Parts: sequence; C-alpha cells; structure tokens
Amino acid sequence: MPATPPTSGLHPRLPTPLQPVADPRFEVRGVRLLLKRDDRIHPDLPGNKYRKLVLNLDEARAAGHATLLTFGGAYSNHLRATAAAGRLLGFGTVGVVRGDELAGRPLNPSLAQCAADGMWLHFVDRSTYRQKRDPVVLAELRRATATQDAYVIPEGGSNALAVHGCTALGEELRGRTDVAAVACGTGGTLAGLAAGLSPGQRALGIPVLKGGFLGSEIQGLQRAAFGAPGDNWTLDERFHCGGYARTTGELTAFADDFEDRHGLPVERVYVAKLLFALTALSEEGAFAPGTTVAAVITGTPTS
Repeated sequence: MPATPPTSGLHPRLPTPLQPVADPRFEVRGVRLLLKRDDRIHPDLPGNKYRKLVLNLDEARAAGHATLLTFGGAYSNHLRATAAAGRLLGFGTVGVVRGDELAGRPLNPSLAQCAADGMWLHFVDRSTYRQKRDPVVLAELRRATATQDAYVIPEGGSNALAVHGCTALGEELRGRTDVAAVACGTGGTLAGLAAGLSPGQRALGIPVLKGGFLGSEIQGLQRAAFGAPGDNWTLDERFHCGGYARTTGELTAFADDFEDRHGLPVERVYVAKLLFALTALSEEGAFAPGTTVAAVITGTPTS
C-alpha cells in the first residue's frame, strides 16, 4: 500500500466533535447525553460512510482497481457516498439498485446526485437483489455491468475493512462515555465501534430494519475482522417503526421537537430512531443515574 493513502486527499475532520446536550428527559434521570458529531467528518462522505469506505478505497487503489461496484436501495446514503468518493478520488462507480421498476422513472434526488457524481446505475429486480451475495448471481451482475475487474463494496459498505475503519470511532470515545449508541442498518459501524471502546464501556445498537437478523450479521463481521465476536454490545430491536425508512406520527413529532429544542437538524431514517430510542430508554430507567450516553450522529437530512 502507498505510504500516503489516496484517501488522505479527502481531508476529513477528525476526531469529530463531542457535543453535550442539556435535555430534561435525560437530566431528570441523572443521565448525561452527548452527541458524537460524525455528520461533520466530510461534507460528501458524512459519518459512518467515510469511516466504512476509507480503508476500502485505499485497498481498491492499492490493488489497481479503477472502478468501484456497490449496491443499495433507491434512497441509499451508501450509494451517494460511494459516488461522491469516486468523483473526488477518480474512481469510476457503478451502483446496482434494488427495484427494476425504477428504471423507467425519473431519478429521485438521491439517485440523481449519484448520477451527477458519475455513478452508472443498474436497476435489478428485488429477487435478484436479495441474491446478490451468491457468487453465481454476483458474477452475472458483473457481466451485465462490465465490472469484472471492479472492486466490490457490499451493500451499506459493511465488510471487515469497514469494521476496522469504524474502530477509530470507538477509540475517539475512550474515557468519554459509558454507553456509545448508534443506529444500525447493516451492522458494520456497531461492529467496529464496539471493538474500539475501552474495557468497561459498552456499545448499543438501534436497528432501523425489522427482522431480528442483525445480531448474527454483526457477529459475522467481527469474526471476519478480528477472529471472534465481542461481548460488549447489545441491540434493542424495538425502535424500527415498521422497517427501513418507515416512520410513525410519534417519531415525526419527536424529531421535530428535538430539532426545536436543540437546533440540530435530525436525519429521519437513522438518527431520529436512535434519539427516539435513547429518550425512551432513559425514561424507562434503562441507564443508571450517573451514566453518560454518547449518540453517534451519522448523517444530516438530505433533500
């Protein structure tokens, strides 16, 4: 690998700020709330997207790949971040998008930004998309997109390199919190965050998808990255609000209120569910008095 990785040219803001928040719903329980402002890492690769991509991008360049192939849904922040990284670092990018019914429609703002950043979008039916990790299906997708020589980044960016990249997040929180909490999609951020913490600290994941599958995914990611899963993390599966990108009136009202209270624009797919969960847990007495809880803010609202 080059002595100076190519991603050094991205100029991330690290370590990210840790912002105290005065919120009576926590203070009445003797709990201190901090916001880990990972949304400020980079304007085009915010939060965990930078952390999960950075080592993959370095590996892709070191191995001589000119193109990145990755996967996501119609509103995938990961697709947007990968497209932006390609533009900034000179990679070609191809995104396999879930839902072939989208192929004939105008692009939504998220996919339009991917295209503007140079990503070629290839739409596939949902059955094929679900099988994308099957070697035969992946080989066919490579042929269909002429990406046989591309570097493959999985959906959400979560692989062993991504997990290693996210350990820095835990390391930045050593000695500064008792609980580090993050919203989870594919689990890579939590897997690395937990591994970077000091003994005695714990990580809490709030899945934004329903299904109860994420625990085994995180164990597998930690096994691939470190040889064995850790035991300092837990998941609370109650706050997905019906599934990915689903919401409820209660969640919307909570996010609006949090924005008004603290002047923080709240991203609705991940961050709103995280903050809603932590508030509910505090009110339930899940955190002992004197506990410090750091909520990882992984992104900001997009148009």
